[in-house]
Amino acid sequence: MTDPVLTAPLNFIDGERVPPTNTDDSQDFKVYEPATGKVLCECKSASEADVDRAVQSAKAAFEVWSEVPALERGRVLQKVARKLEERLEELAVWETRNNGKPIWEAREDIKNIVECLDYFGGLAPGIVGEHVPCAGGSFGYTRREPLGVCGGIGAWNYPLPNIGWKAAPALACGNTMVYKPSPFTPITAPILAEIFIECGLPKGAFNVVQGQGQTGEYLSKHPDVAKVSFTGSVPTGKKIMQSCSNRVAKLTLELGGKSPLIIFNDADMDNAIKGAMLANFLTQGQVCCNGTRVYVQKDIHEKFLESFVNKTKTLKIGDPLKEDTMMGAVINEGQMSKILGYIDGAKKEGATVHCGGGKHSTSDPNCQEGFYVSPTVLSVNDKMTIAREEVFGPVVCVMPFDTEEEAIQRANDTDYGLASGVFTSDIKRAHRVASKLQAGFCWINNYNMNPFGLPFGGYKQSGFGRENALDTINHFTQVKSVYVEMGDIDCPY
Repeated sequence: MTDPVLTAPLNFIDGERVPPTNTDDSQDFKVYEPATGKVLCECKSASEADVDRAVQSAKAAFEVWSEVPALERGRVLQKVARKLEERLEELAVWETRNNGKPIWEAREDIKNIVECLDYFGGLAPGIVGEHVPCAGGSFGYTRREPLGVCGGIGAWNYPLPNIGWKAAPALACGNTMVYKPSPFTPITAPILAEIFIECGLPKGAFNVVQGQGQTGEYLSKHPDVAKVSFTGSVPTGKKIMQSCSNRVAKLTLELGGKSPLIIFNDADMDNAIKGAMLANFLTQGQVCCNGTRVYVQKDIHEKFLESFVNKTKTLKIGDPLKEDTMMGAVINEGQMSKILGYIDGAKKEGATVHCGGGKHSTSDPNCQEGFYVSPTVLSVNDKMTIAREEVFGPVVCVMPFDTEEEAIQRANDTDYGLASGVFTSDIKRAHRVASKLQAGFCWINNYNMNPFGLPFGGYKQSGFGRENALDTINHFTQVKSVYVEMGDIDCPY
């Protein structure tokens, strides 16, 4: 029997699941289970009328939610966090089935959105303005006010956390949100929407519209959407930026990356290898901030490469619902083909394949049609395509370097600037290099650690705006200045 989670409508508007009104069959799309290659469900894209209904519902809810005291708004978010903890295993299984990542990773993802809701729920009462003393006892003050309806457009690599990173700060500030998940991972967003209502969020304050690029365009160009927060590719981000600029709407973009990880010869070798693993193989390598360009100082390059390759070969790949699986399936056949295409191109350009290099074959009869790629370690040079373009898969480029200055120059020679990493035992060098790397985030002696409170976002074509920290509040509010005269007006007229 088909699970009702898959048969119920996946759009969620004004407090309930609703079927889309779209009659254009060309906008239908299939949702796959990456581990098996089987279709989980079929979905219709929300029409322009559906998106408008969701926005109007959110606009009406804004009048209610924005007047709720900040302390109470925070309590609602934290109540949602407690409910997610209760349903952690159920949600983790759906994330794994829809995304392909190992179940242990999916559990960590649910914990991440729980922390996100707790963090911004706690911040809500502290969203305050400033007091400015003026001459003669007069004074000014500022009010940090919500924007209105916000649009969220998320990626498929972290389905539920992506919602948290956008909706939690938006709602904490008193905004409402219409959220469009990736068409590859639509299943858990309406479940979360139901939990929001169950925990006291007004109907319409968080709506979900499903669909492909056209649906996202409807949302980003809607005149009543005051701000859009987008996570995804650079080309799509540029299109959304054009839609928002045409109507002077606020925008946060978290886009792609080709991040460097620099390992100096005085680094702790074991930790450097662990760091490189974390930098490249979580979520099957489909992470925007991954350190896919690993620069290793020449005198330890061979030793590091041998140890790293040996460690990579130990990764157990297969059914992501099994507890001992370390790496699951990539999101779909198209992504698998793209990754394999990059690897084949690298081979033609002269790259050396140390391990992996192709599709992973599994003996599990349930996973024969799944989308599995062997974790791949390559020796390349900076000019190769695979060293310059975002692959978004379990593919690592390892390159030697001589000097600190050379490593910094090569690390910065990219259009991207999302993240970076440095491994060294020299604390002065660590901070010196971190200050010169052109990236929005830098890890020292670790990688892919993202505690709430540290802003996350990119330089250059990796986007702008920041998520997951106090700074995020600035992106979901607008400042009003108020001047109060306490004396008689001095007027020359």
